[in-house]
Amino acid sequence: MSGAELIRSVRDQITNYIRDDLLSGRVRPGERLSEAKLAERFGVSRGPIRESLVQLASEGLLVSKPNCGVTVAPEPPDDIRDLIVPIRRTIETYALKLSFDRLTDADFRQWDEELARLERACREGDEEAITLHDIAFHRGILTRAGQADLLAIWQTIVVRVRGHFRQAVHRFGTSFLEIHAEHRRLVEIFRQGDLQAAVTALADHIW
Repeated sequence: MSGAELIRSVRDQITNYIRDDLLSGRVRPGERLSEAKLAERFGVSRGPIRESLVQLASEGLLVSKPNCGVTVAPEPPDDIRDLIVPIRRTIETYALKLSFDRLTDADFRQWDEELARLERACREGDEEAITLHDIAFHRGILTRAGQADLLAIWQTIVVRVRGHFRQAVHRFGTSFLEIHAEHRRLVEIFRQGDLQAAVTALADHIW
């Protein structure tokens, strides 16, 4: 790996870690992010940190203002969700249609591994981890479609409904394992090979 590739790899890893902090709610809206503290946390110079923050601001997760630094973007208003959720549903079902006939045993093994991580988080009552594994499960549907532009569009949608993912953790009260069971049912329907049934189940799952 060349020096430039290594720098990009480090930057991408840092971006992913910070993005997870933001999506899971570990860092709250309005909170200021310090380049110096993040550089110390990850053991790097401020350069990669600054690039990561620029990337996350472009995704809508952060707000950068002159002389004010970088803060976590506020949650969108609830009425925006009524607009965005149908768009998310359209994108995910479209991605599933693109990849459905090409799903392999390896794809289902990866889903099974993600479901195992989700189940562990549910058993431990780790709400932040549940949120991240839920998002990762759905991101997997997009990545299997193999279209970078589609994934980028979906990512911007998820940023704007990230609070919805966190709220969904409480959909079943404290019965967190039902979250795992619902995703497990989706995978089993996918595994049966009926495209229409799979698309319908996924559409019904996204609310």
